[in-house]
Formats: sequence, C-alpha cells, structure tokens
Amino acid sequence: MIVKVKKLTETARIPTRGSRDAAGYDLYADLKEREVIPPHETRMISTGLSMEIPKGYFGAIFARSGLASKESLRPANCVGVVDSDYRGPFLIALHNDSDTQKCVEPGTRIAQMVVIPCPEISFLETDELDTTERGEGGFGSTGLTS
Repeated sequence: MIVKVKKLTETARIPTRGSRDAAGYDLYADLKEREVIPPHETRMISTGLSMEIPKGYFGAIFARSGLASKESLRPANCVGVVDSDYRGPFLIALHNDSDTQKCVEPGTRIAQMVVIPCPEISFLETDELDTTERGEGGFGSTGLTS
C-alpha cells in the first residue's frame, strides 16, 4: 500500500516503524523548540505532515506504549481517526496524565498510526435481531476468567 506524505516543513520526518513487523508507524513532533505540557493539560503537537490515506481506509492514531507508560503522555482522544478524505496537517492532541509538567522535544516520537480498512456500510432498520448466546448482556456480562 502506498500512502502519499507531504512535508509541510523542512524539519518534518516521514513516519517510521520500530521493527519490520510493527503494526504502527511512529509519528514525530515537528517543533521549533521544546513544548511544555502542564499536568493534566493537552497541547496540539504538529507532525509537520499531511497525508493521503487511501480510500476505504483510515489512519488510527494510537499512543506509543513507552511514552504513555513511562511519561504519562497519550493522545487526548485516546484513539484519533484520520479519514481518507482529510488533507490537512496531522496534529496530535497530546495529553499529560501526570501531576508534573512534561516536555516534548523536537523529533520525539509522539504517537503511532495504523492504517485500517474501513468498509462502506449501510444501516438497515429492523424490528428483530438474530439471537446470540450473550444476548443483551452488557459491561462485565461475560464474567471474569481465572
């Protein structure tokens, strides 16, 4: 699959994979200087890129596990959705979950993007749904396993 990437600045970095089989592609902070994120606040961090996600797919923006677990920094919306028809700059709303200020340096890997299929669907209104073993059981209804 080809995803066209447009650098909006000279310092922007093309997404990379941490390993050959990694699902996510790391997105980098394109900053002129360090960005300070106060405790429990969110800052918009630019990647300096815009992309052309192929039709029938979307870009899912996830936290980088190390940044989230070690630095308490994650996308504010938990999972971002970049539609295939969006052509604007990729911005990451990075949230600081900690009680101390955190700094994001230029070039820091701030999130990861996974390109996921997104089929076109139609909704069919009905009065009846197929029955399943679970039925209408909601949160926690399937129980815990030992």
